[in-house]
Amino acid sequence: MADKSKPAAAKQPTQSSSPIKTAYLIFYNFASAVAWSVVLGRTIGLLYLRGPAVVYAGVGEWTKWTQTMAAMEIVHSLLGIVRAPIATTTMQVSSRLLLVWPIVNTWPFLAASPFYSSMLIAWSVTEVIRYSFFALSLAGALPTILTYVRYTTFYVLYPLGITSECMLIYGATIPAARRSSFEAYMLYGILAIYVPGSYILFTHMMKQRKKVMRSLKANGSKAQ
Repeated sequence: MADKSKPAAAKQPTQSSSPIKTAYLIFYNFASAVAWSVVLGRTIGLLYLRGPAVVYAGVGEWTKWTQTMAAMEIVHSLLGIVRAPIATTTMQVSSRLLLVWPIVNTWPFLAASPFYSSMLIAWSVTEVIRYSFFALSLAGALPTILTYVRYTTFYVLYPLGITSECMLIYGATIPAARRSSFEAYMLYGILAIYVPGSYILFTHMMKQRKKVMRSLKANGSKAQ
């Protein structure tokens, strides 16, 4: 999917968390934000200077490993470093790994499509905001404006990312069918899952936004 509503590794530790655990989570989220900043900068630069056809050559490898690093969120959940449901975390991480490894890595020509570039922009903007949000939150230095940005930009980034992902998966059904009809049917099945999955994710973020905005408003009233 285009985004994870609450990344496993980025969630705040419990009150009993040790300073070492908190420091590790801050480092993880900071490093992730930096890595995705590189994806964003390279994608925009290549897209502007040379067009979508060269984006994969310039940033594809970095994106694959940056996204693969997010698999640590599954490990964090399994080890209890963060409180996150393992099933949901695995599904969220796997949806992106599907795009960067079995699909685009197998059929690189798909990345020449503008949808690959738009997907990377949606992903990277989302992740820079999200990981920065959690790193600063854990460090106790979260600015209010970042909270607002975190819970507002998804209105644009989610549809952009999800649409781009679906178009790439659909594009992969053609070469997949040449190798095996089973592979093509699997991809169609994944596309079918995107419909309810995207709705659940989007409505969840809307509920989260309502809750967070209400909290910000209440805190603002108390400060006056």
